[in-house]
Amino acid sequence: MLLALDLSTAHGSIAVVRGAEVLFRASFQSERSHNAQVFAPLREALAAAGDELKGVVIGNGPGSYTGVRIAIAAAQGIAVSRGVWCVGWSSLTAPDVEAPQSYPIIGDARRQSFYLAQVENGRLLPELDIVSADEARARTADGQTWYTFDPKPPLGLSTLRSARPDAARLAQIVQALPADELASLTAQPLIPHYLAEAFITMPKRPALSPTS
Repeated sequence: MLLALDLSTAHGSIAVVRGAEVLFRASFQSERSHNAQVFAPLREALAAAGDELKGVVIGNGPGSYTGVRIAIAAAQGIAVSRGVWCVGWSSLTAPDVEAPQSYPIIGDARRQSFYLAQVENGRLLPELDIVSADEARARTADGQTWYTFDPKPPLGLSTLRSARPDAARLAQIVQALPADELASLTAQPLIPHYLAEAFITMPKRPALSPTS
């Protein structure tokens, strides 16, 4: 019995899954207030799971940094209070639309750049490219069906297939992992999927006065 939640986009998704059976599913739309909307359906999800809950899965993005951090905090709180494990898995592997086992993805990486990624059999490949707008246009014109998890298609491309993360699908992927891989994941900290290194602006030193 797994509880999964994904808050990496404006579309929040929560589910409770046991095997192929989805016991609870809820979703909500939120631009900037996941923290105000997630806890009511989360209480319902915990009630649906009852004492059989074994673990918590979160979609760790890429996407909304704030949303993913809220999901991490909620998962850690549940894990501590219920004595269960929690793991993160890429949100991009769990579309809410029918998709092949393998597909390419494009998303907005901010600062006039875009990420290009590939999902293979429920796994996000580690080679994720950050490219310019021109290169993104060129590479998505390869005849494949490209997916995007962005609310608006990047670059205004009309050929993209839009999708959103589905928490039930996320849980089903994780529950199918080999036992040794799941054990390794549970030992790792929950962190958002960063597209770039953190950018830190250092404060400027105040100018010295003539009398200093």
